[in-house]
Amino acid sequence: MEQTTKESLWQKSKLLLKGLLIGALSLLLLIPAYFVRDLIEEREARQKEAIAEVSGRWAGSQQLLAPVLVVPYWETVEYSNGSNESVRRLAYVLPDKLSINGQLKPEQRHRGIYDVMLYSSDLQIDGRFDPLPLQQLQLSADKVIWNEAYVAMGVTDAKGLRDELQLKWNDSMYTLNPSRFDTGFLKEGFSTPVSIAPGQTITFSAQVKLQGSGELLFLPTGKSTDVKLSSVWKEPSFSGATLPDYTLSSAGFTAQWKSMAHTRNFPQAWKNQTYQLQSAAMGVNLFIPVNGYQKTMRSVKYALLCIVLTFAAFFLVETAGKRSVHPLHYGLVGVALILFYTLLLSVSEYAGFDTAYIVAAAATIGLITLFLKSVLQSGRLAAIMAFVLALQYGYIFVVLQLQDSALLVGSIGLFVVLAVIMYFSRRIKW
Repeated sequence: MEQTTKESLWQKSKLLLKGLLIGALSLLLLIPAYFVRDLIEEREARQKEAIAEVSGRWAGSQQLLAPVLVVPYWETVEYSNGSNESVRRLAYVLPDKLSINGQLKPEQRHRGIYDVMLYSSDLQIDGRFDPLPLQQLQLSADKVIWNEAYVAMGVTDAKGLRDELQLKWNDSMYTLNPSRFDTGFLKEGFSTPVSIAPGQTITFSAQVKLQGSGELLFLPTGKSTDVKLSSVWKEPSFSGATLPDYTLSSAGFTAQWKSMAHTRNFPQAWKNQTYQLQSAAMGVNLFIPVNGYQKTMRSVKYALLCIVLTFAAFFLVETAGKRSVHPLHYGLVGVALILFYTLLLSVSEYAGFDTAYIVAAAATIGLITLFLKSVLQSGRLAAIMAFVLALQYGYIFVVLQLQDSALLVGSIGLFVVLAVIMYFSRRIKW
């Protein structure tokens, strides 16, 4: 009787000790999991370097500033000693009507194993300047230096211009030349002197052939701005302060933006002030939709959950089947669970995340199942573990595909798992 009691106590102590060892092993396996996260960040950084290298040779993301009329004027400055001086200042006038119509031609380049999205665009710019708003600017006509007015335009990366900038100004044609500006909204761009007169309405047009990579944005400088773009690219991402009306089809997309002056945080004309026009930019990003690094990083965040659930199932199967498994075997199973993420990362760089997940999960489940069949000496118990692993990886895959409801599905799933573990663990004599 005493011998039986000792054996029972030893068995309970053995189960408790093994449980503690399994818990410690689960935490220890987080160390290689963090190394995997570092590896993912390193590979993603290399992808960004490849994109930056190709974009640097082609042109970066572009932001287009349509014609802005810059008007010099004289301002009388009075000093404290009673003297005064006429100082040359600049006033800025935005178009009253601005229309941009364009076609985007995407071009996918490769740098090693990485894809880089480039584009070429043909943009037709049309607009109108109403007579100079002297009252709004608080200027008198005799203070304006009419013969020194000029027009300024700008793009983010001038390397992307495939032709000279030609501006039709009423009936005259002008070529814009590279210039530097001392303004808050434009430091480098293109300008040309133009002729203006009091009370004159001016129409203008320009054709811009612009290439870039990723994003194309427009500054809505018109009192009324209309932008229309079309492309054969089927996965656009619209960005900026204003979203467009758009249609998507098998032939690509067509998008139309409309912006009015009252939706911006800068006026139609000003002087002696600085405004950041870029805050109102709107446009589109032609991006490659598959980014396996982000999803792989999200999946690694579930590493501890995978390890704990797998070890819990392993422990229950071992105990229910009256088998004795060495902690080293748990460690080998844990290493296989970590290697799943390196497989997922490496295969996703070639085959996409979904395919890589299926391949990595199948390989991991197959490896662990064959190993446990030998360790447990039971095909039935190994099959149970294979079923548990398949459910586990399938559940995580579903959660990774979700966005808004990921927390809800994850919480329900964990609640069900806890209920199952509580049910099957009730028979264990601790």
